[in-house]
Amino acid sequence: MEVLYKSTRGNGETVTASQAILKGLSDDGGLFVPTSIPELDVPMEKLAAMSYQEVAYEVMSRFLTDFTEDELKNCIANAYDAKFDTEEIAPLTKADGVYYLELFHGATIAFKDMALSILPHLMTTAAKKNGVKNEIVILTATSGDTGKAAMAGFADVPGTRIIVFYPKNGVSPIQEKQMVTQKGKNTHVVAIHGNFDDAQTGVKKMFNDKELGKELADKGFQFSSANSINIGRLVPQVVYYVYAYANLVKNGEIADGEKINVTVPTGNFGNILAAFYAKQMGLPIAKLICASNENKVLFDFFRTGVYDRNRDFILTTSPSMDILISSNLERLIYRIAGNSEAADRELMQDLAKDGKYEITDAMKKELADFYGNYASEQETADAIAKLYSDTGYVIDTHTAVAAAVYGKYREETGDETKTVIASTASPYKFTSSVLAAIAPEYDTLPVLEQVDKLSALANTEIPRAIEEIRTAPVLHTTECDVDQMPETVRAFLK
Repeated sequence: MEVLYKSTRGNGETVTASQAILKGLSDDGGLFVPTSIPELDVPMEKLAAMSYQEVAYEVMSRFLTDFTEDELKNCIANAYDAKFDTEEIAPLTKADGVYYLELFHGATIAFKDMALSILPHLMTTAAKKNGVKNEIVILTATSGDTGKAAMAGFADVPGTRIIVFYPKNGVSPIQEKQMVTQKGKNTHVVAIHGNFDDAQTGVKKMFNDKELGKELADKGFQFSSANSINIGRLVPQVVYYVYAYANLVKNGEIADGEKINVTVPTGNFGNILAAFYAKQMGLPIAKLICASNENKVLFDFFRTGVYDRNRDFILTTSPSMDILISSNLERLIYRIAGNSEAADRELMQDLAKDGKYEITDAMKKELADFYGNYASEQETADAIAKLYSDTGYVIDTHTAVAAAVYGKYREETGDETKTVIASTASPYKFTSSVLAAIAPEYDTLPVLEQVDKLSALANTEIPRAIEEIRTAPVLHTTECDVDQMPETVRAFLK
């Protein structure tokens, strides 16, 4: 069955999967969504016997129907290879009765690798399929992880350039060092004077700037996105929830058909939306537990039905979730509005104009599968300390937000359904905050010395991604104000 894509704000026009991946964002500012969610029509016992790469093909081929079998398998083989430090790609670790889905075994030790390892291959394949002659310029805002993972994926890929904007002083020291030391003649990194939402809004404005688009087209360039708004990012994320469930069945942890809960630390909403899509495909997921940090705009939304970004932006120890405009939520809004472009358009206009919108009672009822809560900075640190003290297992700050929120969910509901927590980053990416929770006496050491202490305490090897930046030279030093972002892009594309 062919799956086509249309904009959440459009007039029903459809494009193929490859066209949606190339464009990134629809011309009307909307996000591409599948016209229907395909069924996961492979028996679970068959999936349970498959490698990650084989499961990826079964899931992604259902969504990306204009890619041939050879094209898609080639993309998958190029993505999920020795860049990952485990053959399992996304292993499950059981600790304190919960299953941690480790999504940080790729080149940049964060979950963004799971999708951004394959996106460059999907994109260059899509360009060939559609006869694109322009050089593709990937324009991306990052709250810390997307930028590095996207650059690692696109570095020196022919026919592409990548420009990443990140908030100066809004990412961890390790995240910043990873970005500013990135090699590749086609990579550019810019620190903006503002927060992530400023960066994301600036990038969206450039996508919608028709004059800038024409100016660059005349020079042989066209924009595309590696942010989670790109459907080519979202579809690969569905894979690891299916793989996790299949592994639980294979290992005898659950029976085939038994429902599980999924807890996801959430900022831009893409990762939990992928779990929602997996559920829509037929994966037996009961509750989708949405975990926020102190920027709890999503918790308030699930509680009240009002999405309101008019609030102070808080810098936390889980910076990849320091977001007040959760772009991917729009895909869920469209869905719970009965796939109504008009309803979605009106709500997004309210958000642009007033910084908030309110969904109807009927839409609220459609959110019954979701539970939202948040963890304070103290609760996040406590979750790291308790898990380490009880089990010796070390998690990062984002995963700790999810662990703390899952604890609140169990306390509130008494629900003992087996639960997978998306572990979205290696603790080595946020060494200072993790050590502050489990061994505060090392708090004043230089960051890379803290890495060595964490390795000793956690009894784990230091990831290759960290070892590489110890001596790597800084290659990117550009900074700009938010209103200078278009000029900065022009300067890179002379």
